[in-house]
Amino acid sequence: MPVRRLVLDHITVGVSDLARSRAFYEAVLTPLGFAEMTFAEVLPNSVGFGPPGLDDFAISTDYPVGAPVHVAFAADSREQVDAFHSAALAAGARDNGAPGTRPEYSEGYYGAFVLDPDGHNVEAVFHEALPS
Repeated sequence: MPVRRLVLDHITVGVSDLARSRAFYEAVLTPLGFAEMTFAEVLPNSVGFGPPGLDDFAISTDYPVGAPVHVAFAADSREQVDAFHSAALAAGARDNGAPGTRPEYSEGYYGAFVLDPDGHNVEAVFHEALPS
């Protein structure tokens, strides 16, 4: 598999209910090592999440909820993918693909999919190192 290159700095997704979506994403992103960051003074209708010190992903009521989007969060292990999926279901998500290998996407692809409160397809994915 080629070396992965990150091409996005951050993404913001429109949500209909900030408090509901905040609770959902806090629950599902904690297993991936993401923490919540608020922008209360600058962006009072938004909440960011990311690894410590980074706000890679945000939700906001400043953006309309339109067509659902697909967001895939990187996981460091299969166990993190499994924990993400369990946390999402416990937080009220609808299952959209249980944890498992997805060889149709690429060799070593292990992911899980859920639908958030607004119908966005949210994924956690781990790319396993393949033997040389």
